[in-house]
Amino acid sequence: MASIRAGRQTVLVVVDVQVGVMRRAHDASQVIANIAGVVERARAQDVPVIWVQHAGDALPYGSEDWQWVPELTPADGEARVYKNFNSAFEQTWLEEMLAEQGTTHIVLAGAATNWCIRATAYGALDRGYDLTLVSDAHSTSTIPLDDGSSIEAEDVIRDLNFAMQHLSYPDRGNWVVSAAELDFARLAA
Repeated sequence: MASIRAGRQTVLVVVDVQVGVMRRAHDASQVIANIAGVVERARAQDVPVIWVQHAGDALPYGSEDWQWVPELTPADGEARVYKNFNSAFEQTWLEEMLAEQGTTHIVLAGAATNWCIRATAYGALDRGYDLTLVSDAHSTSTIPLDDGSSIEAEDVIRDLNFAMQHLSYPDRGNWVVSAAELDFARLAA
C-alpha cells in the first residue's frame, strides 16, 4: 500500500529532454517550447523545478546526446537527478528529496512518453503522490516493431494522456492538462 504524503508542496519534474532523446521525438520543437513555458511559469510561481537526466548505452554520461536541449537550461539551485533506469524513482535520490520538500503533487513533463514518462508517472502514483501530466509537454518517437509494423508516436502520447485521465488510486488524484491550462496556484489549492 502506498504512503499518502504529508505536506502541500507541488513540484515540476522535467524528465530526459536531452539532445539524443528529442532528436527523433514527435513534434519536438513544439513540445520543447511547451516545456519551456511550463518551466518559466513554475519559476515565476516559486514552484521547485527538478531536472531528471538519463544516462545509458544510447546516452553516455557527458556526451553530446546526454546534454539538455539548448532551449532548456536548469537554473542555478534547481535540483538535478541522474538516472539509469526508466523511472526517475529507481536508484535515485528523487523520493528522498521530495520528502524533504514536503512534496505531495508532481507535475510531469518530458520524454520519452512510452518509457521514462510512463514509468515515472506510475512510480509517482504508486508512491502516493498526486500527479498532473502536461498533455502537450511530453513526447516520443515512433516505435518500429519486429514484424515491420510500428506504433506511431501520436498514438503512444494519446494513450498515456487517456490512461492518466482515467486511472483511479485511493486517496490521491491524477489529472491531465495542457501547458496553456496549467495553473500551479490552482494545483496548490
